[in-house]
Amino acid sequence: MKAKLGIAPIAWWNDDLAELSGDISLEGCLAEAREAGFTGMETGRRFPMDADILRPILDQHGMSVCGGWFSGLLLDGDIEAEKDRIAEQVALFKAVNAPCIVYGETAGTIQGDRNAPLATKRKLSEDEIKVYGRKMTAFGEWCAEQGMPISYHHHMAAPIETEEELDLLMKHSGEGLPLLFDAGHMAFAGGDVLRVIDNHQKRISHVHTKDIRQSVVNSLDRSKESFLDAVVKGAFTVPGDGSLDFEEIVKRLASHGYEGWFVVEAEQDPVKNPPLAMAKVGHKELLRVMAAAGYDVIQ
Repeated sequence: MKAKLGIAPIAWWNDDLAELSGDISLEGCLAEAREAGFTGMETGRRFPMDADILRPILDQHGMSVCGGWFSGLLLDGDIEAEKDRIAEQVALFKAVNAPCIVYGETAGTIQGDRNAPLATKRKLSEDEIKVYGRKMTAFGEWCAEQGMPISYHHHMAAPIETEEELDLLMKHSGEGLPLLFDAGHMAFAGGDVLRVIDNHQKRISHVHTKDIRQSVVNSLDRSKESFLDAVVKGAFTVPGDGSLDFEEIVKRLASHGYEGWFVVEAEQDPVKNPPLAMAKVGHKELLRVMAAAGYDVIQ
């Protein structure tokens, strides 16, 4: 089985918290990620949206785009409006041969609001998820028809956060909506990461290997503290530095035949957790668990 190892720029600069962003350039970020051993990077706010500008920068550092976030509003919006909003990103990602666009639902989310406690996140009824699932399936099918599939990111502080909510979304959506499995977000939400893989393995098209520090997660007062508070406290980290057993997780994905990108996404304070050093820790651990699971890592 084949695997590729990527990383997200959120370790170097945080798109939601300026205080957790270093002054490193895109070129510097790519150079450090490549030095750590990664061959792909997801996009962020310092990426140009012009493929003619971006492609030479990627080539210079031997890197490719392995995904990237899109702030979707389909929960409260309509498909035609979302088609217009995502069109530029679809064109860019096709031009640089990215595998997918990461769809994150931001309608009603509190993930970027430091004043909103985790416990106040938007909760949907099954009937609401049923309607949403149909819309997301239609949108996912349209994106695939354009030549750029999306992968749905369940996320802390977003409408689809918990294992139960994800189960309902998968129940009420079709195969036209692929799933991004994020171990860290699911563990933070209290879900059983291995059960989620088993239940939804046929839909998983992209994987984020985000780790958590369980002691930090356990210490949070969710009635008072926000998702961003948790980030600042160090809830997330790279594989090999946290509490999750990634050998077990990766072996479970392998048992279902998953092939594709494994992307490290670990937003942290770059002063307390230097991005290059942490990237090296994450890459080393992923190489170890990939070998244990029988993956051939493509460089």
